[in-house]
Amino acid sequence: MTTIATNLQQVSDRMARACMAAGRAPASVGLLAVAKTFGADAVAQAVAAGQRAFGENYIQEGVDKILALRAALPDAALQWHCIGPVQSNKTRLVAEHFDWVHSVDRLKIAQRLSAQRPAHLPPLQLCIQVNLDGGATKSGVTAGQLPGLLRAIAQLPRLRLRGLMSIPDPAPDFQAQKAIHASVKRLFDQLCASAAPGLEDFDTLSLGMTADLEAAIWAGSTLVRVGSGIFGDRSGPLR
Repeated sequence: MTTIATNLQQVSDRMARACMAAGRAPASVGLLAVAKTFGADAVAQAVAAGQRAFGENYIQEGVDKILALRAALPDAALQWHCIGPVQSNKTRLVAEHFDWVHSVDRLKIAQRLSAQRPAHLPPLQLCIQVNLDGGATKSGVTAGQLPGLLRAIAQLPRLRLRGLMSIPDPAPDFQAQKAIHASVKRLFDQLCASAAPGLEDFDTLSLGMTADLEAAIWAGSTLVRVGSGIFGDRSGPLR
C-alpha cells in the first residue's frame, strides 16, 4: 500500500472511532482530502485508494489539478471543493471548475459565482464561512450577519445553499475544540429549524481538520477536511 493509501485508511479508522464515541453512524461523516501544495500525482494516488472528494485552498492550483485529473482519469467522477479564500478576480475559475465552494462570506462573491456559473453545469453547492471565535484576521461572517446573507444568496440562481463552514483558531485541548465546534453546530441547527426559503438542502457542516477531527465529529460535523493527515507535511513547492 502506498503511504497516501495507508494514511487514508488511518484517517478513516480515526473517523470511525470518533463516530462510535459520539454515538453516530460512520456513514454520517464524509472525508474531504485537502491536496493543497500536492500535485496531481498525489491526488491520483488517493483516487486509486478510493477517495473521490478533494478540497483545494488555492484556486489556480486547484484548477490545474482538476484539468489534469479530468484528462488522466475521465471516468473517476471526482468532486472538487474550493475551501480557500475567493477573491473577485477568481470567481469565474471557481464557478466554471469546482462543484462546491465552502468559503463564501460576502454577497458580492456569491453574486459573481451565480452570474458566472455555466448553464450546462449543476448549481454550485455553497457553504457560508462563519467566524464564531472572533479571530480578527480570519474570514467568515458573524452569527448576526448570517441570516441576512443567507436570505440574499437564496435569491440568486445557479447556487444551492448547503451549510456552514468554520476554521477556528487552534484550541489548546479537546474540550476547547469541542466548545467552538459545538457553537457552530448550534447555529447550524437554528438555521435548519427556521425552515427559511432557500435552506431546503441545508445539510452540510464542514468542520474539523487533521488535528481536531474527533472534536468536530463529536460536535456534529458532516464533512471533515484532512490534508496533512493524508498527504503528509506541506513544505516547499507543489509536489
